[in-house]
Amino acid sequence: MASLAELARFFTRLDSTSVAHLQRLAASWGLLADFCFADLLLFGVVGEPRDNNGNRFVVLGQVRPTTAQTVYRADWVGTVLEEEDRPLVARAYRLGEIIEGEITISPLKERVRVLCIPIRYQGKVIGVLTRESAPSFGRQPGELERTYVDVFNRFARMIASGDFPFDADDVETEEAPRVGDGVIVIDASGRVEYTSPNAVSTLHRLGVHANAEGLRFSELGLEESVVSTAFALGVPVTEELPRGIDVTVLMRGIPLLDHGAVTGAVVLLRDISELRRRDLLLLSKDATIREIHHRVKNNLQTISSLLRLQGRRLGTSEARTAIEESVRRIRSIALVHEILSREAGDDVPFVAIVRPVVAMVADSMISPEHPIRFDVQGDGGVLPAGVATPLAVVLNELLQNAVDHAYPAELDLTDAPGRVGVIIERDGASLTLRVTDDGVGLPAGFDLDATTGLGLSIVRTLVTSDLSGEISIHTGEGDGDRPGTQVVLRVPIPADNDESLAVARPSSR
Repeated sequence: MASLAELARFFTRLDSTSVAHLQRLAASWGLLADFCFADLLLFGVVGEPRDNNGNRFVVLGQVRPTTAQTVYRADWVGTVLEEEDRPLVARAYRLGEIIEGEITISPLKERVRVLCIPIRYQGKVIGVLTRESAPSFGRQPGELERTYVDVFNRFARMIASGDFPFDADDVETEEAPRVGDGVIVIDASGRVEYTSPNAVSTLHRLGVHANAEGLRFSELGLEESVVSTAFALGVPVTEELPRGIDVTVLMRGIPLLDHGAVTGAVVLLRDISELRRRDLLLLSKDATIREIHHRVKNNLQTISSLLRLQGRRLGTSEARTAIEESVRRIRSIALVHEILSREAGDDVPFVAIVRPVVAMVADSMISPEHPIRFDVQGDGGVLPAGVATPLAVVLNELLQNAVDHAYPAELDLTDAPGRVGVIIERDGASLTLRVTDDGVGLPAGFDLDATTGLGLSIVRTLVTSDLSGEISIHTGEGDGDRPGTQVVLRVPIPADNDESLAVARPSSR
């Protein structure tokens, strides 16, 4: 299913600012559908508008109410209709006026009550919003329904005059209250005109038990900043009202305008106490996890310190070398936990691990008499800790191998220092890590699968078993006595969930 913006670009000639206005309307029209107890459809003109020869219209968006039964079970988005199929829409578009009437929808084969509202932006009609519902016969609406429909009609006039949606409207979140959560209607003087039953229940949660109608929020013991700011600025205002540690109510005030002047407001209430309790639990859990990572890092550093002390007491150089290698492996794991102790969640920026590992190897293994330079290119993005930790150990082993074997002590690096490169590439589905050097190259008959060295055995096991990746080692692109070596790792990474939406094809109903 194509998005509203994609459909508008494909079918209409609207500019980007007009499309953005329609997107703002679609972002908040669930509120309108609930107020009018009906389906809402958003129409745009296909191609260039025509005055007398008849226009074609495309349905750019559709929303169903949560307060009533929908008229349309089918999805109309992307449907192209001729003017004779929607004469009321065409008339509202041409005249720039709100038009009401009944039409027969061919797929339903029954009458539908339609209110067509021209969408005006910067003085120009850019589309039509329709309210579509089944005709009512003989039923008298109650006070709640009459009030809600009246509020919708006020929003409809705001849409037709270009006052809604608001240009500076804040983005609604999943926590944003809806009509079913509770509605308070404020009159032009700032007093409560109507309170829905669910709003009364929410006010009781806030400790307000008096009849609210005819009173100001301040007289009810409520903060009046939402209403006063909405009246003063003419834009929606959202604020949380905490009552102790157990009750939190989200209040959203939406001003009602008449030709730019504020004539009242709608205040939506939602009890979000349970959501805030869960947020506190998540924050506490996140802090606990970070503290655990911090302690793990400290414990690993303590172990590496103890190993260094033990290494100093050893008499053989081979044993001391083994201890030093173990210390570097532990420190590479500790680096991941150090970053995790600072970051929220279990993901870490991979390059923030690569650079400290490179610096650690350079500080512990390179001397001025045997200079080797390191270079890091690319950025692997954010990786899960379960991937970052073994990769840090693998990188440490590969860098140690490069220093130990690519540049043996007898190799003169005075005039041409060694160069070790770390290149990181990520295409969404996988991460590629290359470690290159310009050293003496691989020994004759080298076979990775047959190697018995501890370092490469660790690398091979971590890459193939723990990371389900692939590793290859081959001679580099140098020549002479320094052909170099290139190690290539490819590790699968969960791809991003971004999905490109195909543009819908023209269709008719």
